[in-house]
Amino acid sequence: MDHSRRDFLKTAGCLTIGFSLTQLPFAGAALPLQELPGNLKEYSNIDAWLEVLANGSVRVFTGKLELGQGIRTAVAQVAAEELELPMEKVTVALAETEVTPNENYTAGSTSIETSAMSVRYAAAAARERLLELAGAQLNLAPEQLHLDNGKATTKNGDRSVSFAQILDGHKLSGEIKPGVKLKPKKDYTTSGTPVHRDDVPQMVKGAPVYVQDLHFPGMVHARIVRPPAYDAQLQHYNEQAVKAKVPGLLKVVANGSFLGVIATREYDAVQAQQLLSQHTEWSKGTPLAGSHNLAEHLASLPVKSETVREKGQAISSPTLQARYFKPYIMHGATGPSCAVALYNEQQQLQVWTHSQGVYPLREALQQLLQLPAERIHVKGVPGSGCYGHNGADDVAAEAALLAMALPGKPIRLQWSRQDEHGWEPYGSAMLMDLAATLDDKGKITHWQYALRSDTHGARPGGQAANLLPGRYIAKPFKPEGGGYAGGARRNSEPYYNIPNQQIVAHAFQGPLRTSSLRSLGAFANVFAIECFIDELAEKAQQDAFAFRLAHLDDERAIAVLQKLKTMLPPAPAASGTAVGIAFARYKNSGAYCAVAAQVHIKSDYSIQVQKMWAVVDAGEIINPDGVKNQTEGGMVQACSWTIREQVTFDEQHVTSRDWISYPILSIKQSPEVEVALIPRPDAEPLGAGEAVQGPSGAAIVNAVYRASGKRIRHLPILPEKLKG
Repeated sequence: MDHSRRDFLKTAGCLTIGFSLTQLPFAGAALPLQELPGNLKEYSNIDAWLEVLANGSVRVFTGKLELGQGIRTAVAQVAAEELELPMEKVTVALAETEVTPNENYTAGSTSIETSAMSVRYAAAAARERLLELAGAQLNLAPEQLHLDNGKATTKNGDRSVSFAQILDGHKLSGEIKPGVKLKPKKDYTTSGTPVHRDDVPQMVKGAPVYVQDLHFPGMVHARIVRPPAYDAQLQHYNEQAVKAKVPGLLKVVANGSFLGVIATREYDAVQAQQLLSQHTEWSKGTPLAGSHNLAEHLASLPVKSETVREKGQAISSPTLQARYFKPYIMHGATGPSCAVALYNEQQQLQVWTHSQGVYPLREALQQLLQLPAERIHVKGVPGSGCYGHNGADDVAAEAALLAMALPGKPIRLQWSRQDEHGWEPYGSAMLMDLAATLDDKGKITHWQYALRSDTHGARPGGQAANLLPGRYIAKPFKPEGGGYAGGARRNSEPYYNIPNQQIVAHAFQGPLRTSSLRSLGAFANVFAIECFIDELAEKAQQDAFAFRLAHLDDERAIAVLQKLKTMLPPAPAASGTAVGIAFARYKNSGAYCAVAAQVHIKSDYSIQVQKMWAVVDAGEIINPDGVKNQTEGGMVQACSWTIREQVTFDEQHVTSRDWISYPILSIKQSPEVEVALIPRPDAEPLGAGEAVQGPSGAAIVNAVYRASGKRIRHLPILPEKLKG
């Protein structure tokens, strides 16, 4: 895991392809450069994306990190397809500074659309160049050859040369041009077929696959002593009280209000953390507001407003008005955030992290530590997961600070469950106000939507202020507030045909720290819109399917709804049991997704989500298993958000610090799930990893209404909301 690219080249018998990660835009392109996908315009050399090895295999580079979404498998599939290789001959190197392209963050369901498609073009360009060189050796035109399992072979198979022979004494170099010839999709044998992920068996066996599993010779362990409140300041600590009781303590690191301990064993570090916490004094901190009635508090906060859409006339006499609310929710990663950092004798910092953006993290560390970028190397290692910005960047920055205080030792820092729940950046609470007018034919003529939200994007992005320890060191970096505003308005525009629309986004700064969580604002926006659509359908006295279809003209949107309808069983006869539906197109430009949920209301008013169905159109699908897995997991996660999860806090800090105070859906409580895909191999691939979140929540809420007669507009749907 700690091999550099240079070490790999020395030991693997690799034949390189004109290595250059920084390229000038190439000249003489037949088509506009922007027609190339992803980051190919910044990294236009083949070797930035793959290496051909002497043994006939290929190593592919992606700037994306494996988060459990299966990107490693999908990227390998497209490379194997274009280079006519079996899957076992393709390995994928994940995000690492100075090794892989800088593809920013693994986020927004864009990895297939960008990274996998970049690799497809790079592999196709490599194929063309390999055939050209092989043809020169065999005195044949490239068109008379094809690649086959690490060799270039004549059509009749009577002559061939291996990759090693092709490249002997040569470096394969060249640009990836828009005119590169891709393999015809009708000839695909690997891409578009189900391929099982080879990392899943390792996870099941408990093999070391995560950053939490890393171990280095001489590695020591660390923990952070946390303040009682966000802005509490360190007043005093008694180091001697800890040294006397923890002989394994190596060092106490204090930098402003950043306080950490380093010990020989992990247990020693935990003991030292607990003891030092008892012998530390902090300032009180500013009280947090809104814990008793969060929705009311958020509605009272000052806002910065932005018009998202203004089309036609404003609403005058609405047929229906409603307010919806989503609380703060957390990533709740199964494995608490972890990192390893080493500051060596050459004053080089190495960081192993499950950050979703190794290059942006390096930029932020450069500012935090006042180190030049060339002295910081960041390697991405899968973590025991989450989708979004949890504590991965924070723990990496904390480990780096500690490593610089104790050079020469690999320092492993793992957060506790209390750290993870109490200090991660949450998904923002949101308020959504809707109003609409129906005409006498039951069609929506006017639509008004106003959302309120904190930021959904405060990733490091080169800013030390967005790293938790950056706020506590002696010369702190102050967060400016705001962040990525587009995350809040994601899917705030309905995908339906409505002639008059007014949509406004109001940004507030709330009491808790927030950033990116799977689907960002789309979960709350689709929940509100699709529940409101169901309410309007009832007002119009129309079936939920028919009402939606009447407001759609996109054939692909219509197709997922029609397919979903065919999958559903007859209406449940049992009392307190019903089915609800919802639809959305993620970002209004990504995958299409329709969801149905069957719920049962128990005698104690608790909700059992019995089964969920989803239909997904993600355009060209590289790995059907991967899309199904993402959708199944997304349905279960959204189910948990909808009926169970909410961050709680008091005037001092977050109080939901464990799995009891922040309960998530257990395996036994999870619904049965069924996913159908509508493959469109000739269409562009669309990101599908976050498409199901919003429709899932709305479908459950709509089903609860049909089963109980109670229209729940404030999440989560706790039993007490159904009583009375």
